[in-house]
Amino acid sequence: MAISIRRKREAPRGRYTPNLWPVWIVAPVALIAAAAVGWVIYHYAYTHFAQAAQGQTPAKPVDINDVLKATVTALTLIGAVLAGLYAYRKQLLAEGDAHRSDASQLADRYTTAAEHLGHDQAAVRLAGVYALARLADDWEEQRQVCIDVLCAYLRMPYEPDPIAPGHKTGEREVRHTIIRVIRDHLQQPDSATAWCTYHLDFTGADFDDVDFAKSHFRGTTSFRGAVFSSGTVRFNDATFNGGTVDFTGAVFSGGTVRFNNATFNGGFVGFDQALFSGGFVHFDHAVFSGGIVSLYEATFSGGTVRFNGATFSGGKVHFTGAVFSGGTVSFDRATFSGSRVDFLAATFSGGTIHFDHARFSGGFVGFDHARFSGGFVGFDQALFSGRVVNFVHAVFSGGTVDFVGARLSDGTVEFTDAVFSGTTIGWGPLPVPSDA
Repeated sequence: MAISIRRKREAPRGRYTPNLWPVWIVAPVALIAAAAVGWVIYHYAYTHFAQAAQGQTPAKPVDINDVLKATVTALTLIGAVLAGLYAYRKQLLAEGDAHRSDASQLADRYTTAAEHLGHDQAAVRLAGVYALARLADDWEEQRQVCIDVLCAYLRMPYEPDPIAPGHKTGEREVRHTIIRVIRDHLQQPDSATAWCTYHLDFTGADFDDVDFAKSHFRGTTSFRGAVFSSGTVRFNDATFNGGTVDFTGAVFSGGTVRFNNATFNGGFVGFDQALFSGGFVHFDHAVFSGGIVSLYEATFSGGTVRFNGATFSGGKVHFTGAVFSGGTVSFDRATFSGSRVDFLAATFSGGTIHFDHARFSGGFVGFDHARFSGGFVGFDQALFSGRVVNFVHAVFSGGTVDFVGARLSDGTVEFTDAVFSGTTIGWGPLPVPSDA
C-alpha cells in the first residue's frame, strides 16, 4: 500500500494538475493534527492561567472558561492563517491555469501566422507578417522566435523579375513590409516592445531596398553574404550603442548603403571581405566616438565609400588588407581628433583616397606596409595640427600621393623605411625624406 501511495504522489513530467493525497488519508490526519494542536494549546493556556492565579493574594482557582476561550481563539487564528494559505494556493493554481491558457492561445496564433506566411496569395502572406509582429509584442518569452521567422522569410530565395521562373506576385511588397515592421520596432529603444537588443539574421539575403533610418542597434544584426544588387540600404541617423552590424562577405554590385549622420558610440559595423563593384557606402557626417568600422580585406573595384564631414573622436576605422583597384574612399572635410584610421597592408592599384580639407588634430592615420602601384591619395587643404600620419614600410611603385596645399602646424607625417620607386609625390609643406 505504501508503494501504491508513493506512485500516486509522483507526478509525471509535463503534468500541470497537482497530484493530491486521497481524502480518506488527509481527513483523519488533519483531525488528529488539529486535536494534538488543540491539546498543546489548552495545556499551555492552563499552565499560564494557573501561574497567574497562584500569584494573586489570596490564590484563586483556575477559570476553565478562560482556558477554553484562549484555546478556541488560538485555534481560530491558526485556522484563519491556514485558510489564507489555502486561498493563496488556490489563486496560484488559477493563475497557472490562466497562464497555460494564454500560452496555448499564443501557440495557436503562432501556428496560424506561420501558415499564412507560406500561403500562395500575397495578401494572406501580408496578414501573416502583421500577425507575427503583433504576436512578438504580446509574447515576450518567444519574441526572438517570431523575429527569427520574419528574418528567415527574407533569407528565402527571391526573384524580383516578374517574367522569371520562381517569381511570386506581390512578393516585393511582402518583403518590404517585413523590413518596415522590423524598423518600426527599432525606433524607440526604451519601449517595452522594442527589438533593439534582439538578434536579426539576414545572412545571404537578396536586397533591393532596405530602410533602417533612425533605428537603434544594441544587439546583433547580420548581413553576412547578403547581396545588394540595386536599391538603397538606409541607416541614416541610426545609433549603434554596443550593437553589431555585420556585412562580412556582402556583395555591393550597384546598391547604395547610407550611414549618413549615424552615431557610433560603442557599436561595431563590419564589412570584412566585402566586395564593392559599383556600389556606394556613405558615412557622411557620421560621428565615431567609440565604435568600430572594419573593412578588413574588402575589395573596391569601382565602388565608393565616403566619410565626408565625419567626426572621429574615439572610434576606429580599419581598411587593413583592403584592395583598391578603381574604387574611391573619401574623407573630405572629416575631423580626426582622437580616433584611428588604419590602411595597414592595403593595396592601391587604381583606387583613390581623398582627405581634402580634413582636420587632423589628434589620433592616428596609418598606411603602414601599404602598396601604391597606381592609386591616388590626396590631402589637398588638409590641416595637420597634432595628428600622426604614418607611411612606415609603405611601398610606392606608381600612382600619386599629393600633399600640395596641405598645412602642417604641429602634426607629423612619417615615411620611415618607406620604398620609393616610381610614385609621384607632391610634398607640399612636408619635409622630403632623403631616400625619396
